[in-house]
Amino acid sequence: MNIGGLLPFTMIDFPGKLSAVVFCQGCVLRCPYCHNPELQTVGAQTDVRWDDVIQLLKSRQKLLDGVVFSGGEPLVQDDLKKALEQVKELGFQTALHTSGALVDRLKEVLPLVDWIGLDVKAPFAHYAKASGTKSEAAIGSKTEQALDLILNAGIPFEARTTTDPRVLTKADVKALALTLSQKGVKHYALQEYRPLENGKLPEPSPAEITSFYTDKVFLDELKELFDDFIVRRA
Repeated sequence: MNIGGLLPFTMIDFPGKLSAVVFCQGCVLRCPYCHNPELQTVGAQTDVRWDDVIQLLKSRQKLLDGVVFSGGEPLVQDDLKKALEQVKELGFQTALHTSGALVDRLKEVLPLVDWIGLDVKAPFAHYAKASGTKSEAAIGSKTEQALDLILNAGIPFEARTTTDPRVLTKADVKALALTLSQKGVKHYALQEYRPLENGKLPEPSPAEITSFYTDKVFLDELKELFDDFIVRRA
């Protein structure tokens, strides 16, 4: 496992569970709003080894409920399945934060995962700008396949979208939300874009960023589509 960081305790990354978070190195996407760009490539110097994670978990078997694998993109890791098996053997539940772009890897580890946070970045046919990739149709299709796989498996999950106004409009979000609802998604979250000042794209104005959340009609329309609709403000 190529690990970029370890958070020993969180109450927000795995709903209803006290958890540790393992941040994995590597990602196949280059989203312009990524808040962990240092994790996009594999091989960066780190002080955290997988043995360190296991030792932490052994010391907290009666204190923590679960372990979250986040990133980067955890599915990039060749040893993810083995890591999940080890965590389960220690008695912890597991959560996976993923873009779903590596759907074959997802299929392999799905039986070992108890909850998933699935990043759905844009309407499936318009993924290029939001994902920072040129293979728009391929990435969007893979994410849709991942969503269908999770739905068919019946694993609890949340679909979430970051509302970067440089890559999404409210019309885009409404179209995506309708598609998700029609597919059977019950839990959907909008996440407010947080300015990065990384120079990849000109920063939007505060008004553009908050426009998704000051439009009550827009939010009410989305709320009607899901059993559980969450707004996460920066």
